[in-house]
Amino acid sequence: MKPPPHRITACRRCHAPIVWCLTSANGRRQPVDAEPSEEGNVAVSSGADGILYVRTVTAARPDIKPGEWQAMPHHATCAFPPPRRSSSGGQRSTSGVRPVPWQR
Repeated sequence: MKPPPHRITACRRCHAPIVWCLTSANGRRQPVDAEPSEEGNVAVSSGADGILYVRTVTAARPDIKPGEWQAMPHHATCAFPPPRRSSSGGQRSTSGVRPVPWQR
């Protein structure tokens, strides 16, 4: 199964065909390759509201159900992926920080 043609857009970075889906876990938007892939680790389905939903294919739920297609997250295949964000925040500026402990 393929996504409906009106849902397919192009990636802003590599111009590959993608579809935007909502994750079933937390409702966040995720870009997914528009072409189905046997190596993909997500399953995409169309909801009754016409929105595409994506879930991760895991050991607990490895089966692709009727109405779903297996695809690859676009972040894994993009030729020009966005830079990774560090959870530590990287090097922080110390300007404006008091150099000695507060005194009472």
